[in-house]
Amino acid sequence: MTVTTASHEAAERRTAARSLLKTPILTAAAPEELMLVRRHGKTLKQLFFSRFGYNLTVETGFARLAKAGLDATTPPRPAQRSTEQDFTPRHYTYLALTCSALLSPTVGEQVLLSALADQIRADAVLAGLDLPDTVEQARHLTQALYLLMDWGVISETDGAVASWSARQEECLLDVNRPLLPHLLATTLREASTPEALLTVREDHFNPEAPRRSLRRKLVENPLVRREDLSEAERDVLSRERRELARRLDEDFGLILEVRSEGALVYDPDEELTDIGFPGKGTVAHAALLLIDALTDMLRPTAESRVTVDGTDVPGVLAPWDLVRDSVALLVEQCGSAFATRFQNSPDGLMDEAVSLLGSLSLSRSAVDGLILHPACARYRPEPHKLPPRSRPLETQSEVLFDDADLSDEGER
Repeated sequence: MTVTTASHEAAERRTAARSLLKTPILTAAAPEELMLVRRHGKTLKQLFFSRFGYNLTVETGFARLAKAGLDATTPPRPAQRSTEQDFTPRHYTYLALTCSALLSPTVGEQVLLSALADQIRADAVLAGLDLPDTVEQARHLTQALYLLMDWGVISETDGAVASWSARQEECLLDVNRPLLPHLLATTLREASTPEALLTVREDHFNPEAPRRSLRRKLVENPLVRREDLSEAERDVLSRERRELARRLDEDFGLILEVRSEGALVYDPDEELTDIGFPGKGTVAHAALLLIDALTDMLRPTAESRVTVDGTDVPGVLAPWDLVRDSVALLVEQCGSAFATRFQNSPDGLMDEAVSLLGSLSLSRSAVDGLILHPACARYRPEPHKLPPRSRPLETQSEVLFDDADLSDEGER
C-alpha cells in the first residue's frame, strides 16, 4: 500500500512538473493542472530551483514558473501572433503598454476594452511613443491582448476582442491582477537595462552551476550542439550522463540522447514541445522538403565539417544560391498546395523556412550559406513520399550522418 501511494505521488508530481514545463503560467483555465501544482507546490519549488535555478510561485489562482535566461547559443523563442508569425517590436510595445495600463490604479478586476485602449494611448503619449489611432495599430493591440488571454491575465466576459478590433463593438474583460506582477522573471527595479532582464545570474563558483546550466539547455533547447557547451558542461555530460538521464526521466518523463555532435532530451509522448517538426503548414512542409533536397545534392557524411568563426563544427554548408534555387523549385513543384502568400514569394518562404530550422537548432546561418547539422538525418522522408522533381538529382545518400544522428523532438 505504501509503495502504491508513493508511486501515485511520484506520478502526480511528474505530471505537475510537466505541466509547468509546457505552460509556465497556469491559471484557473487549467484547473486540474493547477490543482496538482498546488498540491505538490513545496516539492516542485525545491525541484525546479535545485535542478535549474528556476523560481516557482504558487498562489491560490495561479502558478508561475520563472525560468532563468539562457545564453546566446539558445535559439530565440519570440512571442507568437494568432497567425503563428513572430511578434514585431511594435507588438511588444503594445504588450508592455497593455500590462502597464492593467496595473493602473483605475483598473480593477474588470475593465472595458475601450477604456483600456484609451489608457494605453495616454501612457504612450507620456512615454513619447507615436501610436496613431489607426486600424493597423488596433490590430497590433489585439495581438497583445490575445497573448495575455493565452497567459490567463485577461479573459472575455461580455463581447469579444475580435469584434472590438473589427467593428469597435464594446468588450468587457476580467483581469487577473495578482498574476500581472509575476509576468517578468525579474522585477524592473532590479534591472537597470533591458538586457539585465534576460541575464542569467549564476554563481559560477557554485559546483552546481554547470549542472544547472546544462540541464537548462537540455530542457529548453530542441538540440544542444557540443561546441556550444562550456568545458565544465561537457565534463558534467560525460561523467554524470547516467544520473542526468535518470533524473530527467523520473522528474519529467524525458529521455536523454547523446551523440558525438551534441545531445537533447525528448518527450516520447510528444507533448512538451512548442515547435512541432515535422509539422503542419507551408513553412514546416517547405523546411522539411528543403532539408531533403539539400542533403540529396550535398551528400554529407559523418565526417563532414564546416569552419565557423575559426572552429570546425559538424555539418555541411549549403551555399545561399543553392538554398534559394531549392526553395524556388519547391514553389514551382508544390506551390499550388502552399499558402497563397508564398506562391509568388519564394524568397519570403526561404526566409521563414530557414528561420524555422534555426529555431530548432537544425541549421545555422552563416555569411556563405546555411549550415545543416547532422541531426537533419532524423528527418529523411521515405523514398515513396518524395515529390517528383522537374530536374534530375542524385538519389538519396545511404550514409547521412547515420552514426551521429539525434532525436527528432526537443523541449521548450
